[in-house]
Amino acid sequence: MKTPSAASRPRGYIANYRPQARTRALLDDVMAVLAEYEEHLPLTSRQIFYRLIGAYGYEKTEAFYKQLCHHIALARRGRLIAFEAIRDDGVTTINLEHFDDADDFRAHLRFKARTYRRNLLAAQAVHVEVWSEAAGMITQLARVASDYSIRVYSSSGFDSLSAKKMIADRVCEQEKRAIILHLGDYDPSGVAMFNAAAEDVTAFVMKDRPHGLVSVEFRRVCLTADQVEQFNLPTAPAKATDSRTKAWRGETCQLEALAPDQIADLLRTAIEEVLDLDLIASDLSIQAQEREELVKFLLPAPSSTAGRNNGEARL
Repeated sequence: MKTPSAASRPRGYIANYRPQARTRALLDDVMAVLAEYEEHLPLTSRQIFYRLIGAYGYEKTEAFYKQLCHHIALARRGRLIAFEAIRDDGVTTINLEHFDDADDFRAHLRFKARTYRRNLLAAQAVHVEVWSEAAGMITQLARVASDYSIRVYSSSGFDSLSAKKMIADRVCEQEKRAIILHLGDYDPSGVAMFNAAAEDVTAFVMKDRPHGLVSVEFRRVCLTADQVEQFNLPTAPAKATDSRTKAWRGETCQLEALAPDQIADLLRTAIEEVLDLDLIASDLSIQAQEREELVKFLLPAPSSTAGRNNGEARL
């Protein structure tokens, strides 16, 4: 299973994709992993890599990881694996709230009414955010966090001064206690970056906070040394090229070594530990009533043309 040079790599779709038997066996295992964690899709290639190691006995080497990424890419081009099943993008965009015409806007409002959701954090005594070191896992984490109206961010920004100041500003604007839940690799750089960000953001908050009830706390959801041992995760020595390795004790482990369902369970537990669940249940009950009222208000009258026009005039 050799990886071809850049000059020989395919472009677009691959017609009549027929992998060799050995490659097909690998892809069958990949598709089994995707089926196993269907409710957590999309997965990153690194997550698939670790599941293949843990459940199918593949070697934990960078050479195998590169081969895996190569064959997954070919299988997606060959339409053997759905594009949306894998998360490997690094694209950032800005959404535009623009519409084709007024009717398109009205349809959008009616859709929003049918899917209306309350901000479940608004009435809580604490503001919560989730930060992930692995940008490709944001969709998975958001599937859990969105149930509580919690936003998920990529903590690659933890190394950005602007990002850290923005966190501090959001905390101050909420005017209440804030908890930042973080998920990242268990290695010298990941842990050091988390600690540095926590110290920096806290310093900004303490200086800029509008009153003494505002504070911020950073909590490490995963990965920790105890979790590496608890889940018997594969480890590797710390990189000698990392200057922080001298102060590091023991092996390292990547966040994606945890199975998607394990990560989801750990995150949900961490969230529910800091929120008032009775208050959430109350908000959800009110949400159902408000959604019904909004749908009735925004749907056009079903009878005459005049009634339909009158119904739309209220928009």
